[in-house]
Amino acid sequence: MTLSIPKLRQKWGSMSKEARASVAYALCSIVQKCISFINMPIFTRLMSTDEYGEMTVYSSWSGIFSIVLTLNLAYGSFSPAMLKFEKDRDRYISSIQGIWLVLSGFFLMIYLPLQGFWNDILDLPTLFVIFLILETLSINSINLWSGKKRFDYEYKPVVALTLLMSVANTAVSLAFVLLSEQKGAARIWGHVVVTAAFGIIIFSLNAVRGKSVFHKEYWKYALGFNIPLLAYYLSQMIFNQSDRLMINHYCGKGKAAIYGVAYTWAMVLIFVLNAINNSYVPWFYKKIKEGREEENAKVANGIAVLMAGLIMCIVIMAPEVILIIGGEKYAEAIWSIPPVAISLLLLFYAQLFINVQFYYEKKKDLVYASIGAAAANIILNAILIPHVNYIAAGYTTMISYIIFAAMNYYTMRKVAKESGFSMKALDIKMLLLIFIAFTAACFIMMATYKLIIVRYAIVLAGAIAAVIKRRELMKFVNNTVKHK
Repeated sequence: MTLSIPKLRQKWGSMSKEARASVAYALCSIVQKCISFINMPIFTRLMSTDEYGEMTVYSSWSGIFSIVLTLNLAYGSFSPAMLKFEKDRDRYISSIQGIWLVLSGFFLMIYLPLQGFWNDILDLPTLFVIFLILETLSINSINLWSGKKRFDYEYKPVVALTLLMSVANTAVSLAFVLLSEQKGAARIWGHVVVTAAFGIIIFSLNAVRGKSVFHKEYWKYALGFNIPLLAYYLSQMIFNQSDRLMINHYCGKGKAAIYGVAYTWAMVLIFVLNAINNSYVPWFYKKIKEGREEENAKVANGIAVLMAGLIMCIVIMAPEVILIIGGEKYAEAIWSIPPVAISLLLLFYAQLFINVQFYYEKKKDLVYASIGAAAANIILNAILIPHVNYIAAGYTTMISYIIFAAMNYYTMRKVAKESGFSMKALDIKMLLLIFIAFTAACFIMMATYKLIIVRYAIVLAGAIAAVIKRRELMKFVNNTVKHK
């Protein structure tokens, strides 16, 4: 062990700052999700499925509120703005927060006079709606702060804050649940208290550094960029959250909780994907600017293989993990995991195509793709959930993501023709081959969920093959890192 540490340090020091940031964010995301999954078995056992479902429904609305109250300005226009206003990033960030304050005030003017009406629709009490507003402002201000750090490859503060919040969230939420008889509400209280405590500090820090609530140029740029994308962002969020909300409507909070646990495990690596993409995008945009986008092909292939391998681990271990984190009452959730996991790789592919559209600020067709996929998801859910069961939601998600990725690929081709972007920046045939092999492997694993010996015998055979081909695999990895 003592001999390997210096080698690891040497390898770390030889990596580019971009590569170090990518690895640090990926590792941070893994640790963050490990913390989440360490406490999940505790909460699922302390709470009934209906109580756990309260947090599931609240979290689903939280994502939708984030779009409505912030227009997703911490994303979308943010990366191009960090390049466009490189010398005035702090003032841009504080101006964006000014937009959020106006939107939140406007929402309260609409909500408060008719709160009973809105509460029936949301299936939430007034206090929790106020929590949604506070949480939205907090999380997104933190995202602005961390987004700027990512562009400067200053990963240490971001990693430190992320892990600190994860630990605090777990500790405070657990204390609240243990001390309360209304455990579903207590779980929400614990989450919001921690998020708001950190969020208010970061929001204030952003405001002090930027010294601006309103800046005409920045408001015009941000709103002009993101408002046309609002339908896209809303449809994406509905796309991601409608499963649980519709299961709650048709089958109740208990089934929504079971599906929520399955979805959480299947999508556990979405934070790894986001971490990689957040550090990958600045590098990719620089390559496009330099006219060297073709260097991206091997990097994209490498990340696709990495994501497929990591997601496959999620699929393989699903029965055992669900038993650990949820117990027998969540056992049937395993059948939703493979199709949802496949959706995560499709999301990565779609993001590759979307990154190109964002760089050239071609947003119109992106909206159509998202609306089309979201509409397909809602229609399929409305047909299949009541007539089959809630497990069908996993397959409607997968089908919708296939539509979403395909439509965004078509849009990227149009952008490439108009802008001169080289399609050789992505090896589509290789990406398709990776997807087909990955999908087949996922369903083979699902077929062995009740045959644990067979399943892990297949895994062992795969591991032996990887050892035999280790040189080729290491060469592939090294080439990817070098290109990045």
